Amino acid sequence: MSTDIAPRIAGTLDELLAGADDRVVVRPSDAKSGACFERLRVDGVPHFLKVVSATDDWLMRVAGNDSHWEFTAWKAGLYAEMPRVIDHTVVGMALEDVPSDAGPVARLSILMLDRAADLVPPGDDLVPAAHHAGWIDHMAAGHAHFMGWHDTLGLQDLSRRWMFFAPETIAPELDAPEVPGPIAVAHQGWALLPERAPRLHDLVTAVHRDPAALAQALRTTPMTFVAGDWKLGNVGRRPDGRTVLIDWAFPGEAPPTWDLTWYLALNRARLPEGKEATIARYRDRLERHGVDTTGWWDRQLGLSLVATAALFGWEKAVGDAAELDWWEQAALAGARWL
Repeated sequence: MSTDIAPRIAGTLDELLAGADDRVVVRPSDAKSGACFERLRVDGVPHFLKVVSATDDWLMRVAGNDSHWEFTAWKAGLYAEMPRVIDHTVVGMALEDVPSDAGPVARLSILMLDRAADLVPPGDDLVPAAHHAGWIDHMAAGHAHFMGWHDTLGLQDLSRRWMFFAPETIAPELDAPEVPGPIAVAHQGWALLPERAPRLHDLVTAVHRDPAALAQALRTTPMTFVAGDWKLGNVGRRPDGRTVLIDWAFPGEAPPTWDLTWYLALNRARLPEGKEATIARYRDRLERHGVDTTGWWDRQLGLSLVATAALFGWEKAVGDAAELDWWEQAALAGARWL
């Protein structure tokens, strides 16, 4: 799918919000970064605003995002090109330099339609099976549409994707006056991993030491465009069945199975079926959307599981034994492809 409609880009936040009223600062329960959020109305229509800069957002810093990838992807038309089964909600963006104590900083403002009523509600309940199936189908549809896409825009680098929470990456954040909660837990989790899963610890330590080797191995398999953050807090279902997918914080070129294994790692407690069944479902949908997975599927899936374990192994180390064991076994099996 393509579009002839140019992405709306404003010069400033004030220009982006021209005509807005009823502005209320909010803090979504699932928000983990340092971004600021507002609910507002534009011409009477409910909207949602996200304002972010690397100065305030620790997640941008650990991801290595110093150029506002979401703006780059928006300007390039990638949001508009996503199949219509996915509703990205964005109506416009503004990137501008604003003053700070350290000098001018680039601040990105993203104006979206307010889809709060369609998003997965917070809590521990399993999501409806039909919703989960739809998300997996639409994830596969997006990946199939962009299969073979190559990043010439300077978006998220593949080898950096599994380094967000590596000990060396988070070390500067641990010196902050207020250490972000996920950073503190990651520090704790990495300390626990050698005792709880020593073989997984050895594997992810090797990946952190040489992230490019894993990226090189993955690049022997097909790549696509990924939005990058399929956690349930960013996902929902429209009344017409389309998938809401907000917060494309880590867009770029990656294996299609990267989004899948991310989805499995972060959402497993609320999924209505097991990981193996979800993996099989995704592969089936990818095939049905026209992608031949013979010859590369096992290799890519195995390597993506290694990469995801290197990213979120700390989170598994502070959790239950069965979940940690599943990821350890999956990552060790996937390591044979390195």
